[in-house]
Amino acid sequence: MNHSLLVVLLASGIAYGTPLLFASLGELLAERAGVLNLGVEGMMLVGAVMGFWTVQRVGAGTPLTLTLAMVIAAVAGTLMAAIHAFLVITLRASQIVSGLALTIFAGAAGLSSYLGNDLNLADQPARHSFAPFLPSTLQKLPVLGPILFGQTILVYVSWACVVAIALYLSRTRTGLNLRAVGESPAAADTMGVNVSLYRYGHTLAGGAFAGVAGATVTLAITPQWVDGITGGAGWIAIALVIFAFWRPEICLVGAYFFGAMQALAPELQARNIQLGPTVLWSNSLPYVMTIVVLVAVSSGTARRRLGAPAALGTPYVREEH
Repeated sequence: MNHSLLVVLLASGIAYGTPLLFASLGELLAERAGVLNLGVEGMMLVGAVMGFWTVQRVGAGTPLTLTLAMVIAAVAGTLMAAIHAFLVITLRASQIVSGLALTIFAGAAGLSSYLGNDLNLADQPARHSFAPFLPSTLQKLPVLGPILFGQTILVYVSWACVVAIALYLSRTRTGLNLRAVGESPAAADTMGVNVSLYRYGHTLAGGAFAGVAGATVTLAITPQWVDGITGGAGWIAIALVIFAFWRPEICLVGAYFFGAMQALAPELQARNIQLGPTVLWSNSLPYVMTIVVLVAVSSGTARRRLGAPAALGTPYVREEH
């Protein structure tokens, strides 16, 4: 029963969807502050390579090494986000152009590739990686075992993040201020909220989540380093935020759906089921999502209809209001 196609897809969807969930939660925080970050893919790749580098170089025990790897990946993503934040908040550059430029700079043919090659990380298995840790008796339970208990600790951390962010946005003063900054920065400024500080803080937090998402790929999904290993996951994460109506709990559902779609092709192939156009569809999906995202955020009518933060993508300077 636990090896049936449905159970395997559900379990794999959670595992493969976890990087998407981390990345989409980070993007959600940035967009709630009014900052569109199309550099998620580049931040994920930098986080992926730096997290993998850490486990290859640090000689501590597995738990400590993996914890340090995730911290370094988060810092790497934060540093990349700081570039984007400076350009779009301080210098008021185009958020779309800045994000795309950052992905090109850090992407598969850029900084992440250079780091991977310069640090000699290619063609090496990870010395430490995340694995299911709960007792095997729980993992072998019918149906629920592999789905709920056969996961790495990162899955449970991502669930905690979903709950924490949902409560943060709806039940805390800081979260309500954040939503005000994304909806009407001028009104928030009038109430004494530091708009720039909120935008900087949540853009950097988004970068940290993206870095963690990238390290999740190289340390839990595919424990190795390959150029472009995230495979467009950052673009899907950006689209997930829009299709989830900027709600973290719906991001979770969407992430697991796309995770299951990612696992579908290899699982069908392993069962000798002809794929047909499935491979073409799954390969083109990130690029289709990118087009949808750009169209959705460029139209004011579409943004209002989807429930996007009203000031998303709009620079704010106090002297102009």
